[in-house]
Amino acid sequence: MFQIMTDTSANLPSELAQKNNITVIPFYFFVNGARHTCLDTEGFDGKTFYGAMREGAEVTTSQINPQNYIDAMRPVLERGENILFVGMSSGISGAYHSAELAAEELQSEFPARKICLVDTIGASLGEGLLVLRAVREREAGRSLNEIYEDLMAFRHRMCNIFTVDDLKYLRKGGRLSNLSFIVGTLLQIKPLLKGNEEGKIVAFAKLRGRKKALEALAERYDAYVVHAEEQTIGIAHADCQEDVDHLLQLLHRKHPPKDVLTVCYEPVTGSHVGPGTLALFFEAREGCRAMK
Repeated sequence: MFQIMTDTSANLPSELAQKNNITVIPFYFFVNGARHTCLDTEGFDGKTFYGAMREGAEVTTSQINPQNYIDAMRPVLERGENILFVGMSSGISGAYHSAELAAEELQSEFPARKICLVDTIGASLGEGLLVLRAVREREAGRSLNEIYEDLMAFRHRMCNIFTVDDLKYLRKGGRLSNLSFIVGTLLQIKPLLKGNEEGKIVAFAKLRGRKKALEALAERYDAYVVHAEEQTIGIAHADCQEDVDHLLQLLHRKHPPKDVLTVCYEPVTGSHVGPGTLALFFEAREGCRAMK
């Protein structure tokens, strides 16, 4: 018996998390100094939130500390269950290390229990789709160890690619490791970014204009996707629904997926990529994290 746990970065609709008995541990964010969480994604007003960011609202975030994890995990262990925690990339947040510290402390307190931690080297639905994979495998009767080993291998084939409208948000948070690659803001140069092999955000292509950036996302999808007809892909956006609709049209030209899970970026991850961000997540062939 084990509990699947994740954090709000996984960007899963709250109804979906509840239906599948997924425990979600919240990140905190602050808007003009006031602290908030976003466990109820159904009630999150993305248009208002990202509109406020465009108007200059000051948004900051706070990572999950070890005690937050301990408080969430201890009741699970006390009732005799093991834990599979599927977390945000350690390459872009220190929260995963906090989970490691919490697990170390709790493991000594509950030596008969098992706590398995998966660093997804992803975020948003790049994390959330791995959580849903774990749910499916649990329903199929696979053991905790089997699912852990599968996710640790599969995470390298979960493609995380996106484009942003304004690099200042990634620059502000220190989450773009090769910012010097991107030049030409005045020329409407739009970057393609990805999660690399270490789960860090890097820029790997630059396009002239938003339309070409969306076309380039679709081109990478066509080049790397595997078994599209059998998988659910993910799209996350920061208040740019028209671009979502256009991208969906492009994705259905050659390799239409079985299903698409579309979400508005939850506010913590979304505040770091900024309004207008559009991200695509899908199972890809080997080497996808080294794509150019």
